Amino acid sequence: MARDDAMTTILKNHLQACRNDLLWKLEGLSERDLRLPHTATGLNLAGVVKHMANTEIGYFGDTFGRPWPNPGEAITPEQFETDPQADWYATESETAGSVIDFYTRVWAFADETIDTHALDAQGTVPHWPAERAAVSLKQIMVHVIVDLARHLGQVDIVRESIDGQAGLNPRNSNMPEDQDWDAYLAKLRSLANNA
Repeated sequence: MARDDAMTTILKNHLQACRNDLLWKLEGLSERDLRLPHTATGLNLAGVVKHMANTEIGYFGDTFGRPWPNPGEAITPEQFETDPQADWYATESETAGSVIDFYTRVWAFADETIDTHALDAQGTVPHWPAERAAVSLKQIMVHVIVDLARHLGQVDIVRESIDGQAGLNPRNSNMPEDQDWDAYLAKLRSLANNA
């Protein structure tokens, strides 16, 4: 059991670090910047947060027989049928702040599943094909961490394109100090143009 507890702690810490870094990347931006689509497929920062909130509700809730306690907040299957992108943007009645608040409340809900189930606890992902719908909590934790990390990378790029903010997290930029970015970019453009 101690090994299970240690692994649970490791996975939970990585999950929370990604959650925290996602919200850090949004700090200081305007409502418009948080809502504005930044890619051809409409990726927007508030939408990433809303998507991850609904993702965690589904994987840490529905998969383990725990419905989200506040119906009407989470996107329903019927809403997805009408709008497959329903969890990727803040509606007129939502603010980016309300979406962020929703996500932080989802953390406590998801963490309750993690804290009350062993890593080998079995669940069923309702929207996956039947042949692979049976999963363990460990599989789901890794799946959600990977999904969140992937979206965090997208958010990194979008944030940098908005105002130049870059870095790993608030404690560690993971960027070279005193870098001449203009010279570096000129070098990369030259290498690309001469390829």
